[in-house]
Amino acid sequence: MGTAFRVLAAISFCHLLNDMLQSVIPAVYPILKTSYHLDFSQIGLITLTVQLTASLLQPFVGIYTDHRPTPYSLATGMGFTLAGLLLLSSAPAFGMILVAVALVGVGSSVFHPESSRVARLASGGQHGLAQSLFQVGGNAGSALGPLLAALVVLPGGQRSIAYFSIAALLAIIVLTRIGAWYKSHGAARAKAASALPDRHPELSRRRVAVALAVLMALIFSKYFYLASLTSYFTFFLMNRFHLPVRSAQLHLFMFLGAVAAGTFIGGPVGDRVGRKYVIWCSILGILPFTLMLPYANLFWTSVLSIIIGLILASAFSAILVYAQDLVPGKVGTISGLFFGMAFGMAGIGAALLGRLADSTSIAFVYRVCSFLPAIGLLTAFLPNLETSRMRTRRAS
Repeated sequence: MGTAFRVLAAISFCHLLNDMLQSVIPAVYPILKTSYHLDFSQIGLITLTVQLTASLLQPFVGIYTDHRPTPYSLATGMGFTLAGLLLLSSAPAFGMILVAVALVGVGSSVFHPESSRVARLASGGQHGLAQSLFQVGGNAGSALGPLLAALVVLPGGQRSIAYFSIAALLAIIVLTRIGAWYKSHGAARAKAASALPDRHPELSRRRVAVALAVLMALIFSKYFYLASLTSYFTFFLMNRFHLPVRSAQLHLFMFLGAVAAGTFIGGPVGDRVGRKYVIWCSILGILPFTLMLPYANLFWTSVLSIIIGLILASAFSAILVYAQDLVPGKVGTISGLFFGMAFGMAGIGAALLGRLADSTSIAFVYRVCSFLPAIGLLTAFLPNLETSRMRTRRAS
C-alpha cells in the first residue's frame, strides 16, 4: 500500500496541537512562579508531574493497543488535555496546578503511542519519513507554545490559558476523523503489522535487549539535556544576561524552532544511509557546542542553542524507528516505551536540575549538563540494521 500523506499530515497537525498545548506549561513558569511564590524545586515538581503522568502510562497504552486497537482513543485522550488546560487557567493553589498538569500529561500519554502507530501504518514502508513528518509537527508545536504564551498569556494573565482550549477542541475534531480512517482503512494494515516477528530476524534476543538498553541510555542523554533548556533556558538567560521575560521566551522559541526545523532530517536520512549513523551525529555531534554554551556571550548563546537544537532534533525519529525495526511486531509497545522514557527523563531531569539550581546556580546546571552528550559514545554498541533495499542500492 502507498503512503497515506493526508493521514500523515493530519496526525502531524494534531501532534503540533498536542505538543503546543504541552509546551504552554513551561512557557508560563515565570507567571506561575511570581503568582504562587514558587521556588525552582516547585517548578521542577510541576514538570515532573506532567512528564511522569505522560510517561508512566504510555507503555501500558501501547501494550493494550497492540492487542486491541482503539481508533477513537486519540480523541478521548485530547479530552483530558482540554480539562487540564481549563483547570490550569483558574487553579486556586499549587496543588491544583499539579492536578491540572497531570491531566495534560494523561492526555499526552494516550496520544503518542497510538498516533505513532497511525503514522507507521500510513507510511507505506517509508517509516523514517513518516516518523519525521509526525515528529516535526510535535516540535513545531513545542516551538509555538512559548511564542503564543508570550503573545497571549503574558498580557492576559493566567486565566488566558483557557483560550488554548480552542486548539484542544480542534484537535478532538481532527482526531475523530483520523479514528474513522483507522477503523475503516487502517485495520488491515494493523493486522498485517501485528503478524510481524517479535524481534529482528538477524539478531538474538540478547542482542536486541542490549541494543534497546543502549537506545534508552541515549534517550536519557538527549532528554535530560533538553530538560535543562526547555524548563530553565529562560531563567538562565534572565539570570546571566538580565533579559526581560518576553525576550527570554523569544530565545526559547528560537531554540525550539530550530528543534522543529531539524526534526525532519533524521527520518529520511536514516532511511537512506542507516539510522545508526544519524544517531551518532545527532547525540555525540552536539558535544562541542554544549561544552561551549555555558561560557558564551548572548549572541553566541543564541547561535549555539540553535545549532544544538538543529543537530539534536534528528535523534528521536531515528532512535524510535530503529527500536521499532528491532521489535517490528510490537509497534505500540515500543512507541509507548520510548515516548514514555523521553517524557520521564525530561520530568526527572527537570526536577533534579531544579533542585540542583536551588542548591548551586542555573549557570552550574548548564556546566554539568554540557557533558551529557558524551553518552552518545554508546552508539558503537548498536548493530547496523539495513533494509534489503539499502543493500541492493549500495551494491548497484
